[in-house]
Amino acid sequence: MSSARTATSKGVVTRWTVDFWLDPACPRTRHTARWVAQITNDVPLDVRWRVMSLSVLNEHRDDDPEEDRDGFLWIPARVATAVQTEHGHDALGEFYDALWTHPDGTEREWIGDIGEALHRAALPVELAATGTSDAYDTELRASHHDGVSLVDADIGTPVLRITGPDGTQSAFFGPVLDSLPATNEQARLWAAMVFLADVPSFQEVKA
Repeated sequence: MSSARTATSKGVVTRWTVDFWLDPACPRTRHTARWVAQITNDVPLDVRWRVMSLSVLNEHRDDDPEEDRDGFLWIPARVATAVQTEHGHDALGEFYDALWTHPDGTEREWIGDIGEALHRAALPVELAATGTSDAYDTELRASHHDGVSLVDADIGTPVLRITGPDGTQSAFFGPVLDSLPATNEQARLWAAMVFLADVPSFQEVKA
């Protein structure tokens, strides 16, 4: 993975893949998700949206860093899992976008109504009921484990696995962003991620 530019083989464009594990209610994860979605305009990149859960991550801790005493964070994660399980990764991406945008397409500061988001994503609104059910908890835990097991460090959301055109894979916690990078910074951040992915001994960086 030596370049963030389009990779070619005998004149045929080859593609990158990012598997993106997210807790659908994490605001900082939303910044990272928007960045990844926007760089697909410049990088031949396929994104597979996948569910992880801060509720699952923190359930055995004595303290709850999310201060989610009422268990609200289970609800969007369970609905997102139902979408992923029944309708696939692309549908999860559509639901996630609808959850974080107003009907006019502008960004929300916090997630919107789950039923409305399902409707706008052309998904069955009945899936909203899965948010207060454990019907998809097995699938939620499995998807969560698939992501967090890739990174040998203390992590949160998101987890990204980058697969290069040559099939080489690297996984990270993050990048965690406090805002959407400026347009002229987005490609630089991708190039930095690709550079780190090319260092086999790299494990973690924090600011």
